[in-house]
Amino acid sequence: MAKQAIGLIECKGLVSLMEASDAALKAADVSMTGWEKIGSGLVTGFFTGDVAAVKAGVEAGADAAGQIGEIVAVQVIPRPHDDLSKLGTWIG
Repeated sequence: MAKQAIGLIECKGLVSLMEASDAALKAADVSMTGWEKIGSGLVTGFFTGDVAAVKAGVEAGADAAGQIGEIVAVQVIPRPHDDLSKLGTWIG
């Protein structure tokens, strides 16, 4: 996963996450590696790709989802440590 980035979009409601995912995947060359149901209506989508592409995709996704629902958090982790993939299957 060298020179890759991980992007996270956390939304309130699955519909908002679907809107965010659609916009992120259309806006940049990113891959959606999965999503997690957090609880209390919160869901998080995970994206990987080039650092600039993930930043652009996550930003576009957050903007789109913010128009129909509530965005709780947005995070981009550029060049994550290789051991981070041991923490979850969503990283790829």
